[in-house]
Amino acid sequence: MQKYLLEWQTKIAATEKQLTSIDKEKAKIRPTPGKWCINEILGHLIDSAVNNHRRFILMQIQNNLIFEGYDQDKWVELQNYIIKDLRTLIETWEILNLNIISTLLEVHPEFWEKSFAEQTLKDIAWADFKEDEPASAKDFVQDYFGHMAHHVKQIFHLGDIKYSI
Repeated sequence: MQKYLLEWQTKIAATEKQLTSIDKEKAKIRPTPGKWCINEILGHLIDSAVNNHRRFILMQIQNNLIFEGYDQDKWVELQNYIIKDLRTLIETWEILNLNIISTLLEVHPEFWEKSFAEQTLKDIAWADFKEDEPASAKDFVQDYFGHMAHHVKQIFHLGDIKYSI
């Protein structure tokens, strides 16, 4: 898991550099009504980082992977990310995720394979988790980074940047 996390550390730094090439006005344009613009996708990734950082700490304290969800659309709407400064959003996204990686690098290696029968990942995760199947901390963290990669790919597409992570 340490190698995986260190690879993501490198990917995040490289992605940050690419994201800064996006035109800040283009980042505020929704591709179609009801779809998020680049700023809003970055805002969603910031919200995801905030919520999951807490979960990554709790998973080490609790004897389960039971976590509350959050209304992602409402979070994006209430914070009005569409008008925010793109550079600030990029820096916030990078700092939060590098902090998450730093936190996860402190997790004892044996913990990653621990299986949790009680989990709510089917309700909160990006991937398809089954309610009645155990999941590991490793599964949960890899889901987080898979979700991030999915949205970064969307941002690169909207920003006309070649996808590289």
